[in-house]
Amino acid sequence: MVTTGERKPWHAIFRLLERDERVFAVLLAVAMVGGLATLGLVPLRPRQSIDLYSLVIWFALYKLGIFALVTVHPRATRAIFLAALAIDLLLVFVLVFLTGGGDSLFYLLFFPLVAVNAYYFGPWVAMAAALIAGGLMAAAAALVPPWIGWTGVTLLTIMFGLPAVVVGLVAVRERGARAEVERLNVDLAGTLNRLQSAQQELLVAERMATVGRLSLRVAHEVRNPIAAIELNAEILQDIVRAHPGADMDEAGGLVASIRDQVNTLDALTEEYLAFARFPKPHFEDESINHLIEELAAFVRPVALRQGLTIHVSTDPAVPMMEIDRGLLRQAVHNLVKNGMEALSRGGALTIESRCDGDTVQVSVSDTGNGISPEVAQRLFEPFFTTKPQGTGLGLSITRQIIEEHGGELSWRNGPGGGATFIVRLPIKRPVSHV
Repeated sequence: MVTTGERKPWHAIFRLLERDERVFAVLLAVAMVGGLATLGLVPLRPRQSIDLYSLVIWFALYKLGIFALVTVHPRATRAIFLAALAIDLLLVFVLVFLTGGGDSLFYLLFFPLVAVNAYYFGPWVAMAAALIAGGLMAAAAALVPPWIGWTGVTLLTIMFGLPAVVVGLVAVRERGARAEVERLNVDLAGTLNRLQSAQQELLVAERMATVGRLSLRVAHEVRNPIAAIELNAEILQDIVRAHPGADMDEAGGLVASIRDQVNTLDALTEEYLAFARFPKPHFEDESINHLIEELAAFVRPVALRQGLTIHVSTDPAVPMMEIDRGLLRQAVHNLVKNGMEALSRGGALTIESRCDGDTVQVSVSDTGNGISPEVAQRLFEPFFTTKPQGTGLGLSITRQIIEEHGGELSWRNGPGGGATFIVRLPIKRPVSHV
C-alpha cells in the first residue's frame, strides 16, 4: 500500500507532465537519447570512434535544458521546439558525417527525430523536416564516400516523411477530439450546476408553497375572529359613548385604539389574500389617461392634508388599450401610496403617462430621499418592508399585475433625489396561449 508521503513526488512529476509541450519534450528526449545509446552498441571503425558515453550524457543534459526552458517560458514553447529541431538535425548530420557518411548507422536517428516532432507540429512541419533530413543525409554521403545515389536519398526522404506525416495527421485529429471532449465536459459541468441550482430552487419553492398554503388557510381562519372583534369593539364603543364621564372617555380612547389595530390587521389579511389568490384579469378597452386623472383626483384630498402636491401629466397620443382597469388602478395606486409615504415631510408627487413607440409608460415620481442600496436589493421581495405597519406585498402585487398585462416594472433614483417607478405596457397586449 502506497502512503500519502510516498505518492507526493510522483504526483509532482505527473503535474509537470500534464501539458502537451512537456510530454513532447520528454518523448523527444527518450527517443533521441535512447536511440543514440542503442546505436552506440554497434562497433565503429578505429578512425570513426567517438566518446559515445560522454556524448549520451551531454545529449541528455541538453534535452533536460529544453524541458526546463519549456517549463520556465511556456509562451515561447513553439520557438524553443523549432530551434531544438534545427539543432537536433544538425547534430545527427554531424554524427553521420563523423561515423562514415553513407556507411553510418546514425542516420537512423532521423526517423524518431522527424516522427516525434510530427506529433507536436503536425504534418506540414514533419514533411519539411523530412526533406531537410534527406538533404542532410545526401550532404553527409557526398562529403564522406561512398555516395548512396539520388535514388537512395529519395527513398530515405520518403521513409523519413511518410510515417511522420501519418503521425502528424493522427496527432491533429487527436487534439481536435480532445478539445471537443473538454468542451463537452465544460458544457456538461455547466448543465449539472444548473440542474443542481434548479433542484435547490425547486425544494425551496416546494417549501414556500407548503408554507403559503398553510398561511393562506390561517388567513382565512383569522378573518372571522377579526370580524367578531371589530363588531364587538364597535358595540362596546357605542355603550361607552352612552355613558359620559372621565373614565368612559378614557375607555372610549382605548376602544378606538383597538378598532384601529383590528382594521390594520384586517387590511393586512386582505392584502395577503389578494396576493395569494391573484384574480384572473379581464381585459377591456380603457383609457390609461382617464385612469391616471381619476386616481389623482381620488388621492389629492389625502395628499393636501399631508402637505403634498400632486402633479399629473398625460400624453394625448396614448391610445385606448386592452387593460383590466381595476387591477391596473390598484397597481398604480400602490406606487402612488409608496410615493406619498416617502414624502412624510412634504414634497411633490408626479404621475405621468407617455407614448413611446409601441409601448406606453406610466411613471410615478416623488421628491423624497430616494431608495438606498440596501433596500434596493430586496425591493420586490415579498413580505419585505421598511414601514412599521407595512405588509411588504404592495410592490410584489404591483409587479404581478404589470406582468399579467405583458409589461414590466422598473425604478431609478433621480439625479437630484427622489425615486421614479416606471410601468411599461405594450400597446398591443400579447396573446396568452395558456
